[in-house]
Amino acid sequence: MRILVIGAGAMGGYFGARLLAAGRDVTFLVRPKRAVALAKGGLVVKSKAGDLDLPSPPTVTSEQLDGSYDLIILSCKAYDLDGAIESFAPAVHEKTVIIPLLNGLRHVDVLNARFGEKRVFGGQCAISAALSGEGEIVHLSDLNTLSFGEQNGGRSERRDEIVSALSGANFVAELSENILQGMWEKWVFIATIAGSTCLMRASTGDVVAAGASSVLTKLLGECRAIAAKHGFEPRPAYLDGVRSILTTPGFPLMASMLRDIERGGPIEGDHILGDLLSRAAASDVPILLSTAYAHAKSYEARRAREAGAR
Repeated sequence: MRILVIGAGAMGGYFGARLLAAGRDVTFLVRPKRAVALAKGGLVVKSKAGDLDLPSPPTVTSEQLDGSYDLIILSCKAYDLDGAIESFAPAVHEKTVIIPLLNGLRHVDVLNARFGEKRVFGGQCAISAALSGEGEIVHLSDLNTLSFGEQNGGRSERRDEIVSALSGANFVAELSENILQGMWEKWVFIATIAGSTCLMRASTGDVVAAGASSVLTKLLGECRAIAAKHGFEPRPAYLDGVRSILTTPGFPLMASMLRDIERGGPIEGDHILGDLLSRAAASDVPILLSTAYAHAKSYEARRAREAGAR
């Protein structure tokens, strides 16, 4: 099975490196600058699950892409989605399967419209990793799970082939019979964390310490209600786990969106907060989610104004 991993950053680079080390036929679709860096320094992973140092991993740029691939693992940021799609579209053939690892659901709609639902699996990952200043992938926790499954929960020969290709590569390849439920649950969690920590400019533990834990739990309630409206009520055990995290004093949980704001970078406000807000019932406006989204859009407006003034 020919596997094309879109990007070689923290997520795509980690899972792609594990697959490559396990002997899979993996190629990374990267930008020219990253291709040069990988050719020079290799693909390096620092992890408690085992370090990797893979010299000159197979790479290709969009201009060099030639031929089709059986499996495409899409791990870009939401604001790079359109460009990523254009870069890998020539590699898609009739039986290609795309597994996106973005948060939220809007990208699934976009991919379905472009390539057809039968070519698009649901997917998500549980991993904490970052790209160091030297371009190394630093795995920051024990989590390294990639979950996937057909959107309709069906079983097919191609699904079994993908299970075989992703298994045995020193990460957890988890086949889900109800991947959309898992994606909605994660979206509720991510939107709650992103919305609350960006609004409060602090970690969840700091918000609890300030006596404002109700902000966290009320925002969780708003996000949960939207998921339930669409038939994906988060499971009680999942919600209990999220509430436990949100109400723990001193817990240093902070959304990557807040870190992006603090460094002045682009954010996934529309994809994580705006899209969820657009799916709310018109008769029941989620106040905190609306405010969090307005905060994100105000930051983007300021960022654009300051960039234009340079």
